[in-house]
Order: sequence, then structure tokens, then C-alpha cells
Amino acid sequence: ELLLEVDEWTGFTRHFAHLKSGDPAKDKNLLLTTILADAINLGLTKMAESCPGTTYAKLAWLQAWHIRDETYGAALADLVNAQFRHPFAEHWGDGTTSSSDGQNFRTGSKAESTGHINPKYGSSPGRTFYTHISDQYAPFHTKVVNVGVRDSTYVLDGLLYHESDLRIEEHYTDTAGFTDHVFALMHLLGFRFAPRIRDLGDTKLYIPKGDAAYDALKPMIGGTLNIKHVRAHWDEILRLATSIKQGTVTASLMLRKLGSYPRQNGLAVALRELGRIERTLFILDWLQSVELRRRVHAGLNKGEARNALARAVFFNRLGEIRDRSFEQQRYRASGLNLVTAAVVLWNTVYLERAAHALRGNGHAIDDALLQYLSPLGWEHINLTGDYLWRSSAKIGAGKFRPLRPLQPA
Repeated sequence: ELLLEVDEWTGFTRHFAHLKSGDPAKDKNLLLTTILADAINLGLTKMAESCPGTTYAKLAWLQAWHIRDETYGAALADLVNAQFRHPFAEHWGDGTTSSSDGQNFRTGSKAESTGHINPKYGSSPGRTFYTHISDQYAPFHTKVVNVGVRDSTYVLDGLLYHESDLRIEEHYTDTAGFTDHVFALMHLLGFRFAPRIRDLGDTKLYIPKGDAAYDALKPMIGGTLNIKHVRAHWDEILRLATSIKQGTVTASLMLRKLGSYPRQNGLAVALRELGRIERTLFILDWLQSVELRRRVHAGLNKGEARNALARAVFFNRLGEIRDRSFEQQRYRASGLNLVTAAVVLWNTVYLERAAHALRGNGHAIDDALLQYLSPLGWEHINLTGDYLWRSSAKIGAGKFRPLRPLQPA
């Protein structure tokens, strides 16, 4: 019912067009059933059993012809844009900052051989859903990656290739999300990069001259910068950044290649030196600015809260990925991200209505406190049981569900 209501507001299901004809799905309920099967990790077979009147053959046909990466991406952009433009979302941010984080899901059954082991997540093989979330809590990009690959490889993909109207200027990650190459490319592509670096005392600064002029920082100085090398390869650096910006090559592919180059590779070394400049400037800002540290922590906390919602939605099959094909695993991640975005939008709309209702009943609400609300709650959403699409559940254009009556104090 939540998905039906959100679709009435945004019409996101229109993007799931037929692969050949381009026509929208004739049965919207069947389409939403297929999306939900991905999102809650139930699969088409079990979903057909849980949805009276639906068969596996119908769901499989609809998935084959209407579900694709590009249709999921366009539908997600609709939901993110709707939440971005909602006035209540401004209490949480202006849509110019974001964070990203990887969430590990174990692989089991037939998919176990497709997973990889990362000691960080234990001894079980798994996959990572790497998700970008805006400061307004909207998850605007997700990607399925190997758990053995450093998160920093995929940071730029979400910032450059999402389809929403968000204009991200500053981005936060944890320690796994940064390398010197990422610092350099972030700067070249117009983003301010602000990772939360673990063991900051062991992180070295790099200076253009000898350390005589920086006595107070002497314990942190790790060496001098090779500015001449950056100048010598400047044209190559610009060509690389332009190719990534235009989509000629993806950022993640180039970062993997740069990381695998021999140490003497000129472009890789020059980009590393440029990244050291940016990392040094950032660390100095971090040490001096309490506000910067607060922003980064707040942004990353939003991502952690979103992961909790995603884990609750993706509850079937013990929360394990059991699809062998990478395509099906991508659909799982995209369906999960789409449904969590729908929950965020729905909660945003009804949080505003609840605030207006309280004010209408004479309750004083301080606007300064609204920023501490979150649209990530799911206690009021029933995720289990049979999945029925009742025509009576449709609210109608311009209408909303009644709120619960106020309880006397």
C-alpha cells in the first residue's frame, strides 16, 4: 500500500517500460509485486506463493521485459527528486552533501561461490551493496561490489552517474573510502572530499619544502611533495579527469587500473602526489574545524541509519544473497534501494502532516528540533505476511491517510 501511494504521488512505475515497445506495464500491481520480490529478498517463486492470484510465470515474464538497471535508475531518480523538493526535507539538509558506505550481505546456497571473503566481515563469503545517501536521507545510488575491493574504488561512481537532480558538493566516507588517488580526482571533478580517517595520528602530511618552517607539525610530516612530477603529467591528469567526467570510462575502472599500475607509472605517481596535497589540506582543516568534524559524523550516521532500514527490509532468506547471476544480484540491490527511497519519501510526507496536525491542536513545535527527526523509521510498516494489492487501498490524487488520533497527555 505504501508503494501504491508513493506511485500516485510520483508515477515512478511509468519508467518500467517494455524493452521492445516502450509501453508501461499493463498490470501495475504485478509490477510492484516483482519490485517487492527483489526488495525484500523473497524471489519470484516465493512471492508468487505469497501473493494470491499471481503465478511465477507472470512475474518472470514481467521481470524479463520490464525490469532493467536503467528502469530502476530512472524510477529511483523520481523518488529522490520528489523528496528533495519536499519542503520538510529542508530540515535535514539542502541536498548538497552526501555520504556513502558499503553494507555486507552474506552469499549462500547457489550464490556462495560468487561471494568473496573479507576478514572485516568474518569468514563467510559475501557481496557489498555500496550506497550513496544525501543529507536529506535519500539513497540516490547503489552498486553491487566485491567485499574484497576497497570502498574508495566506487565513491566517485555514485556522485557522477546518479540520475537525480541532487547537486552534491561535499561527500563523506569512512576510512575505507579514501586513497590519495580519490582525493585527487574528487578535487579535479569539483567535489570536496571529507573522509573520517581512523588513526589520524598515523596519517602523514606532505609539504612542498623542507620541514623547518613547520616545527609544530614535524611529528606528522611524512615527506615532501614532488610538484615537478605533477606539472610534467598535468595534461595526462586533465585528460583522465575529463574522460571520467564525460563517462568515456568509469571512475571505478580507472581507480582499479591506477591501483594496479607499477609504482613508477608516471600518471599514477603524479595523481598520488596531487592527492597528497589535497589530503594534507583536508587534515589541517579537520584538526582545526569542529564544525567539519560534526558534519562528517552526522553525514555518516545517516548512512548507518539507512543501512539498518535496508537490513530490516531485506529480511527474507536470512538476509543472504542466493542468486547466482550478477544481474539478479544487481536487481536485488536496486529493488532494495528503490523501496527504501519510497519509505523515506512516504515518511517525509507524513512527518510533515503530523507536525501540522500537532500545531493545529495547539501544540508548540520548535522548528529547530525538527532536524533531529528521521524519515528512516519502519515500525509502522508491516513487511511480512501475504502481499495483497487491494483496490480499496488507493487513496486518490491529492488525498492522504488519516493520522492516528492524539492521545491525551
